[in-house]
Amino acid sequence: MDSLTLQFYYSLHRFFPHFSLSLSLSLSLRVNPTINTHAFLRHTQKAQKERNPLNSKLKPSMGKRGRKPKTPIPETLDSPTTTVASPPPPPITTAATGLDDAVFSVSNVEIIEQPQASHPHQEGRRRGRPKKLRKLTDNPEIMTPSRRVPRAVDNGEHKGSVGPAVAVSDPCAAWEGVARAVPAMDAVVKVFCVHTEPNFSLPWQRKRQYSSSSSGFVIGGRRVLTNAHSVEHYTQVKLKKRGSDTKYLATVLAIGTECDIAMLTVDDDEFWDGVSPVEFGDLPALQDSVTVVGYPIGGDTISVTSGVVSRIEILSYVHGSTELLGLQIDAAINSGNSGGPAFNDRGNCVGIAFQSLKHEDAENIGYVIPTPVIMHFIQDYEKNGAYTGFPILGVEWQKMENPDLRMSMGMKPDQKGVRIRRIDPTAPESQVLKPSDIILSFDGVNIANDGTVPFRHGERIGFSYLISQKYTGDNSVVKVLRNSEILSFDIKLASHKRLIPAHNKGRPPSYYIIAGFVFTAVSVPYLRSEYGKDYEFEAPVKLLDKMLHSLPQSPDEQLVVVSQVLVADINIGYKYC
Repeated sequence: MDSLTLQFYYSLHRFFPHFSLSLSLSLSLRVNPTINTHAFLRHTQKAQKERNPLNSKLKPSMGKRGRKPKTPIPETLDSPTTTVASPPPPPITTAATGLDDAVFSVSNVEIIEQPQASHPHQEGRRRGRPKKLRKLTDNPEIMTPSRRVPRAVDNGEHKGSVGPAVAVSDPCAAWEGVARAVPAMDAVVKVFCVHTEPNFSLPWQRKRQYSSSSSGFVIGGRRVLTNAHSVEHYTQVKLKKRGSDTKYLATVLAIGTECDIAMLTVDDDEFWDGVSPVEFGDLPALQDSVTVVGYPIGGDTISVTSGVVSRIEILSYVHGSTELLGLQIDAAINSGNSGGPAFNDRGNCVGIAFQSLKHEDAENIGYVIPTPVIMHFIQDYEKNGAYTGFPILGVEWQKMENPDLRMSMGMKPDQKGVRIRRIDPTAPESQVLKPSDIILSFDGVNIANDGTVPFRHGERIGFSYLISQKYTGDNSVVKVLRNSEILSFDIKLASHKRLIPAHNKGRPPSYYIIAGFVFTAVSVPYLRSEYGKDYEFEAPVKLLDKMLHSLPQSPDEQLVVVSQVLVADINIGYKYC
């Protein structure tokens, strides 16, 4: 031990005379294993005898016995940093090398070999010993990067992103990888709507108006998208931008009831100042991250929830009573989220939140309208100047997975398809297709026995997805098997007409009054108004049978009932049921 070290310990014993072999105080000292520990102990014992006896009763003020409290290393989020372990205090050491370091314990005078520097996270440390700090190195290539990398955001607008921290061999190399992009949340607006629903019991009147709030977002062409049910039976619609206190009057351009999408615009130029439209992305894959942005209940400011895509399939759209492509996500979607965009990691919009599953056995199941459906709605409006709807193949079909049924229909082992049970008499395909025909393919895509077609790698989807990609009036080639003969037909697609329509498309109900009898056309909104939300259980069976199983025989056929009998002398004794 050199003279400088001995002088330090001599000074230590003069100011802290309590320091002795009997005190259980452990110090982490970097010494050479070749130090003569016995000579050091003799020196300390000699210094103890020479100390003032009166000072032996003094004790230092320590927070914890044997070690100093840790000082947390602050972690900043303002800029990307490289965090390394703090260097230890100035060591009391000789000129020993790092590989020959040891821990010197004054309490039990034993030397414990230090773990190698290549194992900084070795477990099994003894209680009371100070944590081994990572030794600094002069090589900048192995410095530990920061665990967090902030994202560059300026008032919610994406200004760029910083990739995740990685160790690079070149200290001057840029950070690699792409971080999660920040969505353009300034394009998300809050939608305020005043609704006035028709009164189906008294169809010449309207119900008391009520207000609602939902979400929307700006797209190209000075337009805003939201849900159709957000502006259903609207009287007035206003939009408010993020961070603004002004509500701007909006005009409804189109309402797509089947796909539950509505398009709005604002005439005031001030509304469009500083607003950048969102960019649409591709259809996401399973387990892709999504971020839903909107204005749900629970507050007035914008809300962000995150999740992943858990399912992609043909879903039932509750508002439109149709079946279209949809995404199932596990992000929270609550009242007010309707119409809000869902962004992917790159900040592109991949869908519109529109409904969720509320069930005692289900948790965090929300549904998003994907970009193929959104683009179909937008292009339909741009192509026709109005919304024309999604065409369907007006047939009822059954699966052909039963081998005996396949044999009876004359299908060969390599042939697959679905069997037509009924055809809508008002559909154009009723002129060429017949019951018991086997649909083999649609536009050259083969249909499996369970009614699915290839969708993406490792995925299959119902063949109605192919039909929904078409527009009203488009032609498609349908190949069928009839009497063991393969036939091909060119069919013009059209929208479906039900005997009991699922919605009135914003129009007031039609009615006719004669002799005090009020005749009204039956629709799903009428059943819901008369029999409540559980109309499927409360409505008369005859009406439910017509709604579920009957097909119209002509395009203008309607189901009419007597909804009200007004008091008059001419109709005494009559009542409606």
